[in-house]
Amino acid sequence: MKIKISPSMLASDFANLEAELNKCKNAGAELIHLDVMDGHFVPNITIGAPVIKALKSVCDVPFDVHLMISEPLKYIEDFVDAGADIISFHIESESNPEETIDKIISCGCKAAIAVKPGTSIDTVYPFMDKLSMVLVMTVEPGFGGQSFMADMMPKIEKLRNRYPDVDIQVDGGINAETIKVCAKAGANVFVAGSAVFKSENPAETISLLKRNARGI
Repeated sequence: MKIKISPSMLASDFANLEAELNKCKNAGAELIHLDVMDGHFVPNITIGAPVIKALKSVCDVPFDVHLMISEPLKYIEDFVDAGADIISFHIESESNPEETIDKIISCGCKAAIAVKPGTSIDTVYPFMDKLSMVLVMTVEPGFGGQSFMADMMPKIEKLRNRYPDVDIQVDGGINAETIKVCAKAGANVFVAGSAVFKSENPAETISLLKRNARGI
């Protein structure tokens, strides 16, 4: 599986978003991870479709949009129109999962489901034939900078054994050490926030993350 690094803009300097996007692009990031929080599904509020649309106008790296919102189905068209390339929504949200997936795909976007730490990975199995990716949260969603939850690795292993060709993304506490654990379990797409944006040399950091994920 191709190793992909998706820097999380939640950890970026919000006063200089275009510069931070360019930093990711120049450092070789395959995706840009954008966390959308509504203050209801999770306690925090972040950005919405208008901000993502503005960012897309100055960045050609694919946007990996993670909807941590209660009713994702209502807003799919907004985020597709804003420039999302892949949309992850939570299986725990209030929207019907199949309808939400179908809406994402019908709008020309890739669909992904995210699962919280307390949710069984089995919940995604009925939808796997339509999904491009599954996002396994390795922290509780809603806040950046949390500690990595190694006890989520059996979920990844179980999913990889059953679906060898699907992209499996991990989000939460990913750094040069924890990425090794996730990759060994079977993940291949890694959301890295602080590890990239707090780095003095993001290109070196992303290169190191990829090497560690490959076991080099």
